[in-house]
Amino acid sequence: MLARHPSPHLGLVAVIHTVLFNAGLYFVISFTGAPHYPGPWESSETIASYFQNHSREALLCAFLQFGAAIPLGIYSASIVSRLEFLGVRAAGATIALFGGFMTAINMAAAALILWVMAYPGIAQNEAVLGALYYLTFAIGGVGFSVPIGLLMAGVCVPAAFMKLLPRWLIIFGFALAVIGELSALSLVLPKTLLLIPLTRFPGFVWLIGAGFALPRSKPNEVL
Repeated sequence: MLARHPSPHLGLVAVIHTVLFNAGLYFVISFTGAPHYPGPWESSETIASYFQNHSREALLCAFLQFGAAIPLGIYSASIVSRLEFLGVRAAGATIALFGGFMTAINMAAAALILWVMAYPGIAQNEAVLGALYYLTFAIGGVGFSVPIGLLMAGVCVPAAFMKLLPRWLIIFGFALAVIGELSALSLVLPKTLLLIPLTRFPGFVWLIGAGFALPRSKPNEVL
């Protein structure tokens, strides 16, 4: 007989997180040349102009990305619980829990700051808007990529020793974890900003893959 871990379906939770996050991006990213969410390298006038004229799009992005933080927190708690159910007693599981919760909390905080930026009247004060913009960029950027790297590494280390995940998924997770930790350099080396999306978007694939691949049951222990 097999004992089944009582938890949400990790793969589906990861899919929900991915869909909500990218649905939020839909409202602020343009592929047609229309104004899009400004990057930190753009002028304060460009940043202020975007929020003054596209507050509704920013508001919808904030709403959906705040929503995306919830399934990420659920995923983090559930995958660590699953590892412990499967017999993991190493520190990696606790590190993964810390990284996952920090990522989810930072994502929610960045979304709420974005909501404040989209609130009527805020965008008219360029000094306040600028401070909020860089705060949300830091929390939602490197504040996402570094801790999610801890989540992936914390899962992959025990999964590698206990052969709980396919080898390619473990290697992929380790690579993303390294990129995520290196993205901290973007705080002092702006040219390394690319490491943040290189962690974030392939990370969706890893979260979904690990969610579907991690075993949900184990043989019952004989007393």
